[in-house]
Amino acid sequence: MITETNGHRHLLSITDLEKEDILSLLDSARSFAEVATRPVKKVPALRGQTIVNLFLEPSTRTRMSFELAAKRLSADVINFSTGTSSLSKGESLKDTAKTIVAMGMDAVVIRHKSAGAPHMLTKWVDCSVVNAGDGMHEHPTQALLDLYAMREWLGRLEGLKVAIVGDIDHSRVARSNIHALVKVGAEVLLVAPRSLLPEGIEEMGASTTGSLDEALEWCDVLYLLRIQLERVEESRFPSLREYTLQYGLTQTRWSRLKRKPLVMHPGPMNRGVEIASDVADEVESVITGQVAAGVAVRMAVLYEVLGGSYG
Repeated sequence: MITETNGHRHLLSITDLEKEDILSLLDSARSFAEVATRPVKKVPALRGQTIVNLFLEPSTRTRMSFELAAKRLSADVINFSTGTSSLSKGESLKDTAKTIVAMGMDAVVIRHKSAGAPHMLTKWVDCSVVNAGDGMHEHPTQALLDLYAMREWLGRLEGLKVAIVGDIDHSRVARSNIHALVKVGAEVLLVAPRSLLPEGIEEMGASTTGSLDEALEWCDVLYLLRIQLERVEESRFPSLREYTLQYGLTQTRWSRLKRKPLVMHPGPMNRGVEIASDVADEVESVITGQVAAGVAVRMAVLYEVLGGSYG
């Protein structure tokens, strides 16, 4: 269930949710998706409440998605970033958070480079907290929007075969997706060189392979992770060219598939690395659909943690 402390509800990790909680949030998101089709794209569900986006790592998609979600629920929104705050002068996260909440905030949406930062924040602030990505730990709303998109496009989640390709070791998106997919009854196959797989990852309920071609023949959904260029400098794999040859969705691989999977990507894409540019253009509608799903899903999350009334 949604975590609750001191009378406030939080979304900190997919591991806190049961299957029924995930499906309930997806159903709620579907009802909120209808708001985007209205002439006035707004409902009064969170009127009078104030949400701060405390993004201490660079973000475009997630921050804008949360901002739009909050505004469509009629909440007031404040965007906060490191470069324009006292954090750049050495103030601690704890003191910054306490200052923010003292101004009368009802919820903090936080992105932070350190795993566990959202959990710590719940001990310091008297309001709801939503995890928008913490280090290499989790990104729960990304997983929820990914499941929403899969269900909308394919009509089901249980029994789906999902291959996640790329840098699993450093990916909070991968971790949240594995947790969520296993909970709803999907099968998960991780595709990566051994150097990009964390130790013990199979204990989360996923299987692994080093063969993308094997995964493509098996999967219903191909989920490509962005390769972070700094991993080449860490010698996690020989070169970007070598990675693309072994693990990239090239035009050659795509063309020879008789049964093409749903292709997803959390963005931003490295065209020509994890996916060929022409293949990216062909599957763009699904990836764009993930972005649209993000607003509806985050509306559902904010509504759930803040206990709004929808009418």
